[in-house]
Amino acid sequence: MTTTLYTPTRDELADLLEGEPRYRLDQVWQGLYTQLAAPADITNVPKALRERLATELPTALTQVVRKVSDGGDTVKYLWELHDGSRVETVLMLYPDRVTVCVSSQAGCAMACGFCATGQAGFTRHLTVGEIVEQVVVSARDAKAMDRRLANVVFMGMGEPMANEAAVWAAVERFHGAIGMSARHLTISTVGLVPGIRTLATRPLPVNLAVSLHAANDELRNELVPINKRYPLDDLMKACAEYLAAKGRRISFEWALIDGVNDRARDAAELAKLTRRFHLPAHVNLIPLNPTPGYPTVGSSAKKVAEFRTLLDDLGVNATVRRNRGTDIDAACGQLAAGQPVTLTRRP
Repeated sequence: MTTTLYTPTRDELADLLEGEPRYRLDQVWQGLYTQLAAPADITNVPKALRERLATELPTALTQVVRKVSDGGDTVKYLWELHDGSRVETVLMLYPDRVTVCVSSQAGCAMACGFCATGQAGFTRHLTVGEIVEQVVVSARDAKAMDRRLANVVFMGMGEPMANEAAVWAAVERFHGAIGMSARHLTISTVGLVPGIRTLATRPLPVNLAVSLHAANDELRNELVPINKRYPLDDLMKACAEYLAAKGRRISFEWALIDGVNDRARDAAELAKLTRRFHLPAHVNLIPLNPTPGYPTVGSSAKKVAEFRTLLDDLGVNATVRRNRGTDIDAACGQLAAGQPVTLTRRP
């Protein structure tokens, strides 16, 4: 595994700085994570040490493309890694907050047909350093716009729970080194039950978001193939256990697909499912974004509004997420890092 600038823990960085005065560790660590500075810009350490850091701890991400949408409020980065793999990160600026959507894998093995990342297939897990650097660079970019990065969501490329150890190590770095609140860190999953149960044992009460998309096993097996291994009963039990352990409301993501999961019966099934497991959940409704490998279109604005009203009437708290960066393929389900996709046909 390649060691890059944001790979080492504080103790590991101390070992690398052996022979330097002890206070250098604080200077370098604060420079990297508090000042969000590149080694060359940590000006309170000697030039020789800055050069040594740049040589011994190279950056993990090489920017290939930086695209901007929504009047500068959405920025998508395409990165190339040391082995040629590519991943994407999306920075989103809102009036009251700044959020970065990070990738945890190059590609994804979950094979959800409506997601461009799943259509492209799986390449490899990302390392801790590769995940952390996405956030640091994004935070640095936000700082240059006189904004402060407040939220990290693991909703980019890949299935975070399939790379849980590296994801959690990155979460600890965001919390401990950058100083982000656990309440502003969200880990998403399509439903890997063992990962949810592991997350319930972790010390920080981060937010859990589950990409649900269907409330019966037959439809969910089609939309989210991992459901065949971890069906809804098992998934919802794990969610209830997480709620009991952390006391944090769980979010369910629901990509609305025209004529597939936007009907009155779909809303009724969702309400029944959450009631059965006593889950005071929040549902994020996301009109399906277009991808080249999925022929079915997202629900119309009218249907989205009707579906939300149905859920409200059934006692389910739901909001409609605004699509950001659709024109630069930066919206939910569109990240593919320029990789070819496979057409998924619905029967």
